[in-house]
Amino acid sequence: MFKILQKTFQTGIVTSTYPKTPAPVSDYFRGRPAFDFERWRDARPAAEACPTGAIAVCDGEGSRQITVDYGLCVFCGQCADVSPDGAVRTTREFELAATGRQDLIVAADYLLNPDGSHRQLTATHGDLGRKLGRTIHQTLGRSLAISQVDAGSCNGCELEINALNNPVHDIERFGIQFVASPRHADMLLVTGPVTRNMELALRKTYDATPEPKLVVAVGACGISGGIFGANYATRGGVDRVIPVDVYIPGCPPRPEALIDGILLAVGFGDRLH
Repeated sequence: MFKILQKTFQTGIVTSTYPKTPAPVSDYFRGRPAFDFERWRDARPAAEACPTGAIAVCDGEGSRQITVDYGLCVFCGQCADVSPDGAVRTTREFELAATGRQDLIVAADYLLNPDGSHRQLTATHGDLGRKLGRTIHQTLGRSLAISQVDAGSCNGCELEINALNNPVHDIERFGIQFVASPRHADMLLVTGPVTRNMELALRKTYDATPEPKLVVAVGACGISGGIFGANYATRGGVDRVIPVDVYIPGCPPRPEALIDGILLAVGFGDRLH
């Protein structure tokens, strides 16, 4: 016992102060890609390189629309690699949680010139991090019970979710804890593209969770199907099966991104920043 206490004193406090202070992010960390639509001369190479179809180019008569869906993006960085004009760059930004699926989509419209060049006309940006109503926070207060549901993931998101309970991230410091039964839960944290085998189980889990309840879709797979998409074996996203309140992009999202999305879901107005 003495050795344990001695080691504890030697180690000191290891718990992160995020979100009160910014998360320490490695220089090698790949966050969301950022797009300078005005400088982007040709998005087609990036669209062809994107493994999930997160970048789409649609040409009309004398016009072009470019759409970027962060709900499909796996932050692989290939779009930046094939864009030599510098209009696409990889950032270290990860706080992208949003309450609406459309808030994860950005688009730009262009006018095509006869010589093949184009001029930007408009650009629309999603409202990343839009806040839920204060009613959730008033109902649940500073206490939250989460039941995690694996609806067919590769377990990458589960590794990051497990890290929420370690001494570094310690999600219980927010009054948040994980519970085994959905009947004891306020929130379902759902991962995976929802396989056909898990569809009924997810519906039953949702029905078993008492009101008021929240659903958070975790990762590209939980948002849109990610690299798996929608096919004979998967539905392609949690909101195709049950209602979703918050979407947390990433493949997988890091623990701080999960904390950011969970705090957004329970209605912290400033997310404690």
